[in-house]
Amino acid sequence: MNVPALQKQPIVLAAGGTGGHVYPALALADVLRSRNWPIAFVTDERGTAFGEPTPGTDIHHIKAASLGGGACSKLKGLTQLGVGLLQARALLKRLSPAAAVGFGGYPSVPTMCAATQMGTPTVIHEQNAVLGRVNRLLAPRVRTIATSFEQISGIQPQAVGKVTLTGNPVRAAISQIGEMPYPALTAVDPIHILIFGGSQGARVLSEIVPTALTSLSQDERSRLQVTQQCRSEDIERVKAAYDAADISASLATYFDNMPERLSAAHLVIARAGASTISELMAAGRPALLIPYPHATDDHQTENANSVAAAGASWCIPEPEFTVEFVIDELRRFLQQPNVLKEAATNTKSLRKADAAERLADAVEATLDLSKQGVAA
Repeated sequence: MNVPALQKQPIVLAAGGTGGHVYPALALADVLRSRNWPIAFVTDERGTAFGEPTPGTDIHHIKAASLGGGACSKLKGLTQLGVGLLQARALLKRLSPAAAVGFGGYPSVPTMCAATQMGTPTVIHEQNAVLGRVNRLLAPRVRTIATSFEQISGIQPQAVGKVTLTGNPVRAAISQIGEMPYPALTAVDPIHILIFGGSQGARVLSEIVPTALTSLSQDERSRLQVTQQCRSEDIERVKAAYDAADISASLATYFDNMPERLSAAHLVIARAGASTISELMAAGRPALLIPYPHATDDHQTENANSVAAAGASWCIPEPEFTVEFVIDELRRFLQQPNVLKEAATNTKSLRKADAAERLADAVEATLDLSKQGVAA
């Protein structure tokens, strides 16, 4: 795309709060930088905890807060957002960006609101199968809505024309897993199981899964190779259970080599956040997905159902995720490994390896619309 006249102006990426918002922004930053775009990464105090953009990217912090809780919390949140909006307007006036891209979450609100007020070309990216509350607020004002799933709820009819399917960008190391074959698995091979619950773990996984695995027969247990993320308060208890049952297990509160762990996995047991779903699709790994029941608008259930409908994984509501259920499923997988192989093939069919490139294309297409004076 021919946009050299604009490339002295940065593209602003607004993300923060959680890894689910930050990781796609970092992936997009890498692609845009490779296309010679200067990048300004705008986030809150938590945003860089999940990694920082490509060296040379300008990082700016502005105030932001959610509007949850009681009256005092809401008032404090509004005050913080008001301050953030003033900061964002001053920043955008100074930067004069070519475009602003928001990734949802309250940290993106001040920057994206300021961008729409100032006439900056704007794109929002939705990682989940349900349009998040912040993106729902911004949707009528922005020029382009980039989505990760083919079917997404929460978009008003008048905004449908703005939608473009890009997929959810993932780290290159994760995407590369999908280019390799699914690990060999027969009815006698060890089965590698990766269990995690997001950046903070999930207690239900530390309670149900070890009890189920240790209840298998000795022959079944001998085939298990377990990698499990646990909360710090759970890790010693879980380790003791696996040790007592002679189950080979690697436990940690955080794994800094997740691509390597995911590459070895035959089966994942996890929550159904947007980043998890996208990385499973990119890597081509089947999963038992247990949506977090208190997620906003129950978006994790929508995420899980989207991949389950393709025969790529299994969505299990938390009340149904019992010890007996896990035992039955593990025995099925141990005896019928083709069930996992077929699900892995179906998962890989959902893969959008070029999601970051497609999102970058959508951003640049929005710039062209703006240059031609096309209204949002």
